[in-house]
Amino acid sequence: MLTVRIARWSAENPWRAIGAWLLFVAITIGAGSAIGTKTGTFSDSAKGELATYQRIVDDAKITRPASENVLISAKDGAFDQARGRAAAEDLRAGMKGLGEVASVSEPVLSPRGSALLVNVDMNGEAKTADERVKPLLDKTSEMQQRYGDLRLEQVGGASMERAMSEASGDDFAKAELISIPLTLLIMLIAFGAIIAAGVPVLLAMSAVGSAIGLAALVSQFVPATQNTNSMILLIGMAVGVDYSLFYIRREREERAKGKGHLDAVEIAAATSGHAIVVSGIAVVVAMAGLFVANDVTFTSMAIGAILVVLVAMIGSITVLPAALAKLGRWVDKPRIPVLWRLSRTDREPRFWNKLLRPTLRRPAVALAISLGALLALAVPALGMKLSMPDDPLPDDLPISQSEKRMAEEFPSTGATHAVVVKVPADKVAEGRAAVTAFVAKVQQTPGFAHDRAPKVMTAAGETVAMLQVPIPDKADTPAADASLAALRTQVLPTTIGTVAGAEYAVSGQTAGENDFLDNMNDSLPLVIAFVLVLTFIMMLATFRAPVIALTSIVLNLLSAAAAYGVLTLVFQGTWAESLLGFDSIGSIVGWLPLMLFVILFGLSMDYHIFVVSRIREAHQSGLSTRDAVARGITSSAGSITSAAAVMIGVFSIFATLSTIDMKQMGVGLATAILIDATLIRAVVLPSLMIVLGKANWWTPKWLRRKENDPPTAPMDRVPELAGAPR
Repeated sequence: MLTVRIARWSAENPWRAIGAWLLFVAITIGAGSAIGTKTGTFSDSAKGELATYQRIVDDAKITRPASENVLISAKDGAFDQARGRAAAEDLRAGMKGLGEVASVSEPVLSPRGSALLVNVDMNGEAKTADERVKPLLDKTSEMQQRYGDLRLEQVGGASMERAMSEASGDDFAKAELISIPLTLLIMLIAFGAIIAAGVPVLLAMSAVGSAIGLAALVSQFVPATQNTNSMILLIGMAVGVDYSLFYIRREREERAKGKGHLDAVEIAAATSGHAIVVSGIAVVVAMAGLFVANDVTFTSMAIGAILVVLVAMIGSITVLPAALAKLGRWVDKPRIPVLWRLSRTDREPRFWNKLLRPTLRRPAVALAISLGALLALAVPALGMKLSMPDDPLPDDLPISQSEKRMAEEFPSTGATHAVVVKVPADKVAEGRAAVTAFVAKVQQTPGFAHDRAPKVMTAAGETVAMLQVPIPDKADTPAADASLAALRTQVLPTTIGTVAGAEYAVSGQTAGENDFLDNMNDSLPLVIAFVLVLTFIMMLATFRAPVIALTSIVLNLLSAAAAYGVLTLVFQGTWAESLLGFDSIGSIVGWLPLMLFVILFGLSMDYHIFVVSRIREAHQSGLSTRDAVARGITSSAGSITSAAAVMIGVFSIFATLSTIDMKQMGVGLATAILIDATLIRAVVLPSLMIVLGKANWWTPKWLRRKENDPPTAPMDRVPELAGAPR
């Protein structure tokens, strides 16, 4: 077996294996830091009408500057217009002196007369403006200090992007800061020894660091998103610790039975090491399903998850055996007295024996009740609503409050539909008239902002026009969707559409979100089919038992459905807002269900493979299905419980972060793992396998081995469970 050969070489050459691993981690982290991460832009994900828009803009070589707005209003009481104009002039003078600024507009009075707006266009490429916007923010802050009786607030694409990056960076640092000591604490409880607890954490941290470096290198070819590193940390700490945990516990278990140190490492490689490889491949297969969606968000997050799983898997079967061989029995030092006694692998698992007793006594009843509970949890998912929030930041963040106040004073500074028009060279005059008619119709149509006319920019000898059509609503609202529909189906066809040979397309955040959700809904059946078919094939190849492969998929689907139901209950209402610190958007973030499905399917297969492997191992040693189930569940219970605690702990941290998408992901993942490690593994799986009996192990002739299976580790007789039928 390959895992055994690798483990044997690593154990016999520990310093080479450890040195090679450290060199690999150092090179990947160093190279990634030196090159940097390339972040995806709008054009990287444009499809359909958005792709048409981007093509016309690129062909015409239109470059729109990044634009920032500064709102000047009263802090309290009535707005003093004279005082406001003095502040505006000082601000304009200060902004003009900055090298990052191309132009500054005259101050515009709001329709209500209670605020002034100054627009600032920046130099350079718009997509990198967030990296250069700080001097503008500093100037606005300086003016705020000078005019303390007024409120000066800056909002724009670059400043919002910078705020989101800072929030994401702060969240990442917070998650990293909390997850490491929390994981170490769980490992101390699981192993009762400091060195044994530290090894999985160190391996997981090195896997995360290496994967982040590799992801930066890959981003030069496939751009990353802001959530890529968060995904790497989320998945890396979970699977990295779990893989090491399973390996070390099995090695300790074999040593407790009297095996020599190297023999114990080899048995762990043949059992847990093999299961780690199969489990890692299962996660990779599930995450690869995201490539079917052909979207930069899904692709970048899938790449991050796949990289960290592969690195963690390779580390677990290479450097981990070397570390265990070099440490020897020092891996169990220094011992923590009470925790060491509780973590011993040679102790009778009394708690799990008692927990399993009702299921073993009446498996059919236990199966019916547990399935009913899972279906009840899944029912709310039928009412799940999807949306793409225009920004995932909490409403109480200063820039979010500024954005809200600005949109109240100047509706045209809210969301914007971007329209591009291209007419044939001999239709320029008709095109000009059509654009004029378009602007007039927009100003007369409900649902659009009417405080200022749409901006018009022409290029390529007036054959191309770009129009900014503002709306008085946030980009993720039904009103924004309605205005988009009106633009596409009514306003454009009756104006621009009357010019023969004219092309037009609508872009912007609302259009992008709607088209993204449409693409996701179209892709969802293909992604699900891809993951299910490949997972079934992989499970069939691993266990050579079609029934086990099929039931594995069904149980994971039930787990995911129940997690969707809980997610819908928590986030589509308002009852949990104060508990989790979020402002309900009345829906689930649009990309989350698909992302959760592949992550949950991959991670659920993690536990399933380890548990079923132990059950099969017991059955192959001569035990009946019922006894094999009891032995497999109880012998793996400590590892599964500890591994689940790590995942739930790490995922729960993400539920405390500031952005709504990470909160929802954290709750969804933590809930699914909790359900999976308790209800599924302790009730549904054992009761289902007992009900199926010999059918679990049925193998068609074409799948049967020509020679015997590799020998498994010797099993002790399953403990008697009082009251359980034989």
